[in-house]
Amino acid sequence: MNPGARPDRAPRLVRPYAVTGGRSRPTRNTLDLITVVRVRNVPSPPVALPPTELSPEQERVVALCRDGGLTVAEIAAQLSLPVSVTKVLVSDLVDGGLVTAQAPQPPTDLLAPAYAQQTDALLERVLDGLRNL
Repeated sequence: MNPGARPDRAPRLVRPYAVTGGRSRPTRNTLDLITVVRVRNVPSPPVALPPTELSPEQERVVALCRDGGLTVAEIAAQLSLPVSVTKVLVSDLVDGGLVTAQAPQPPTDLLAPAYAQQTDALLERVLDGLRNL
């Protein structure tokens, strides 16, 4: 047994480059670990990827996101794939019109002037503490 292998998981039979068709970069650079992926709720057929042309991994992404949104990191964990491979799969599904990807919105109170003043004060205290080291 490989010392780095996890005993609770079977070894992967398909290499990541085969899952992505040899591509190492997604078609869109907007996907982050915390980007939320949801299945589109429109009954119209997808633009580029009919369901018969989905890979098994893409079918699993769609199935995982059908009940609600999951982050790219959660999808990668569920599929036991590297995040970079998952980003390629998700970007293909977004391009095909099957899923949507939405970056999380910062809370509105973070943009308030009072929060900015608190943040500045905290950063000043941290900087003073670092200078005293």
